[in-house]
Amino acid sequence: MPPAPAQLAPGLLVILRKSSTLCTVFSRRSSRDQSPNAIAARLAETAKPRFDLTGSNPTTAEIVYPDELLRVLVSAQAQSLVYSPEPFGLVSAREALTRVTGGEVADILLTASTSEAYGFLFKLLCDPGDAVLVPAPSYPLFEHLAELEAVQALPYRVAYDGAWHIDLDSVRRAVTERVRAIIVVSPNNPTGQYVTSAERAALAALGLPVISDEVFAEFPLTERAARRSAPNHDVLTFTLDGLSKRAGSPQLKLGWTVLAGPEPARREARARLELIADTFLSAATPIQRALPGILELSPVITSNIGARCRENLATLARAVQSSPITLLQPEAGWSAVLHLPRIETEVELVLSLLSEQQVLVQPGWFYDFESEPYLVVSLLTQPQLFREGVDRLVTHVLQLVS
Repeated sequence: MPPAPAQLAPGLLVILRKSSTLCTVFSRRSSRDQSPNAIAARLAETAKPRFDLTGSNPTTAEIVYPDELLRVLVSAQAQSLVYSPEPFGLVSAREALTRVTGGEVADILLTASTSEAYGFLFKLLCDPGDAVLVPAPSYPLFEHLAELEAVQALPYRVAYDGAWHIDLDSVRRAVTERVRAIIVVSPNNPTGQYVTSAERAALAALGLPVISDEVFAEFPLTERAARRSAPNHDVLTFTLDGLSKRAGSPQLKLGWTVLAGPEPARREARARLELIADTFLSAATPIQRALPGILELSPVITSNIGARCRENLATLARAVQSSPITLLQPEAGWSAVLHLPRIETEVELVLSLLSEQQVLVQPGWFYDFESEPYLVVSLLTQPQLFREGVDRLVTHVLQLVS
């Protein structure tokens, strides 16, 4: 029996990956190149940066959580000794979700995460070799999720002309006979714009199912933010959300999908999803038992996170105001995008910021921006660290352009 990867020297593991004999054992969908890029390699060689502006984990960002959250979790654990599985999730949990989603109990599916929900929906809608449309720039997870289901992720353009919007012509051009669904993210990550009612109507006119990822919808950054728009009931629509963002608790592992659209299509989707969900039964009973109590506490958590993000966004806007850096104003979410003058490549900028200023940011190419240089910063960062990190970033750019 060959040794496990953890027992192999790193160089030998690389050799094994390249072995033509072993490659025939594994699927093409799992054959991603896992060698580190230049930024990851530098981080592995250096001490942790003092000013990490990339964090997306609220549990490590000094966010205040209600004390009652622990009580809710302990109580739910005690109620979970009896296993009574239901493919779509416990009725009590889904009933609690009707009060925050507006969906019917029968149209709500619980999964262990929104990532798993994507996997279920790709199984529902796509055969191997089919495709889904995904926004670009956006979070770089869709390609991996689709590939693991033997599905293609085809990009359409999210454009900026003073405000972010979907380039609907690019969506229409991307549609082929193998495209089975359109993914929208509202608000998009990291650009932060909500999908408008007009955009939803234009997408519905294409007649394809829509998967609407709305995990950041509860985090508006301005008073005038558009907030979420209702799903278009002319087409089958799947709206995704979960505790990872709504309760600032990625460790609690629960997501939900709300079905909407014409009743015949919903009925067929429910039947097929029941088979898929019953095959996995992945949502844990304790978190389902805890869900009603967590949902009661979540407004406090979202409020605390939202206040942090708005404070940091205001800090960022002031810092770049008289600089060559342009803040591409987000409507919502936990991130902000900066457009910089073309003084260095994104990788050079990130590496020089890291080595000279001890500041870590994300490059735009990580999110599939169509040009450069763009940088992405996390608004979750502890405010004092964020303020000094942003000041160092601005100073660094000013030195480069002078």
